[in-house]
Amino acid sequence: MSNQLEALRQHSAVVADTGDFESMRAFRPTDATTNPSLILKAVQKPEYRPLLERVVRDHAGASTAERMDRLLIAFGAQILEIVPGRVSTEVDARLSFDTRATVERARAIMALYAAAGVVRERVLIKIASTWEGIQAARVLQSEGIRCNMTLLFSLEQAIACADAGAQLISPFVGRIYDWYKKQQGAAWDEAANAGPADPGVQSVRRIYEHYKRHGIDTEIMGASFRNVGQVLALAGCDLLTISPELLGQLQAAEGDAPRHLQKPDDTAPRQAPLAEAEFRFQLNENAMATEKLAEGIRAFVADARKLDGLLEARAHH
Repeated sequence: MSNQLEALRQHSAVVADTGDFESMRAFRPTDATTNPSLILKAVQKPEYRPLLERVVRDHAGASTAERMDRLLIAFGAQILEIVPGRVSTEVDARLSFDTRATVERARAIMALYAAAGVVRERVLIKIASTWEGIQAARVLQSEGIRCNMTLLFSLEQAIACADAGAQLISPFVGRIYDWYKKQQGAAWDEAANAGPADPGVQSVRRIYEHYKRHGIDTEIMGASFRNVGQVLALAGCDLLTISPELLGQLQAAEGDAPRHLQKPDDTAPRQAPLAEAEFRFQLNENAMATEKLAEGIRAFVADARKLDGLLEARAHH
C-alpha cells in the first residue's frame, strides 16, 4: 500500500516549501518555493553558513540589497540542481507597494539567474498580491518573466492576478484558518472546521472553481498549511507547496489521498477586469484578507531586515 504523499502526487504536483536542500532530496518535490523567512531559517544552520559567507566574500563591494539577491539566487541555483521543475524567488517585500521598483528588482534577479546559467522558465518571481504587485506582474509576464503571486487571501486578489496574466498564484490556507480561529476564540470548534469545512480550504476551493469555470490558465498552488488535513482536503489543486514537517507526516501515513477538487461541469465567460478602485474596495470589505496581507508583508519585511543584518555582520567580520 502506498503512502499518502505518493497518493497525493496522483492529483497535485508536490512542491517543497523550504530553503533546506536535504529536505528536498528526501521528498523529491517537483518544484520548490522560498521566501526571506525560509532563507533566514536556513542560513542559521551550520551547513548553509558557507553559502552566506561565499556571497559576502565574492561580492564585497556590492550593496546589501544586491548581496541579498545574490544569496537568494545562490540558494535558488542549488535548489534547481535537486528539483526537476522550478524555484520561486521573492522580490524584497519592502517593495510591495512600488510597481516600478518591483519590476526593476525582478529583472535584476532574472539577470543574476541568467548569469548563473539558469533558464528563465525554471524561475518564478514571487510578489505580494497587492494592487502594485499585481501590476508589476502584468509588466513582467509581458516580458516573459513568470510570476508567483503570494500572500493571496481572497477571490478578488485571485481574479486580479489572473487578469494580469500571472503564471501562478499561491492562495494561503493556514493563515486564513489562523484568523478565523483567533476571531472565534473560545467558541472555535476544531472538529467542525476541519478538512473540507476549514475556512482556508474553502477559500482555495472557491478560487479553484472560479478559475476552472472561467477557463483561466493561471496555476493555483495551495500554500501555508497548518496540518495534513488541510493538504489532503485540497488534493486535486494544480500544485500544493508543503513544509518538510508535513511532507514527512504524509510520507509516514499509509493510505489513499482521494481527489477533492474537481473541475466544475459548467463554464462561463471571463469577467471584465477589476478596476483599481473596485479591487481596493472589495479587498477592504474583506477584513481577514486585508489584515493578513498587511501582517504577511510586515513579517517578510522583518525577516528581510534580519537577513540584511546577517549579511552586514558577515561583511564586517
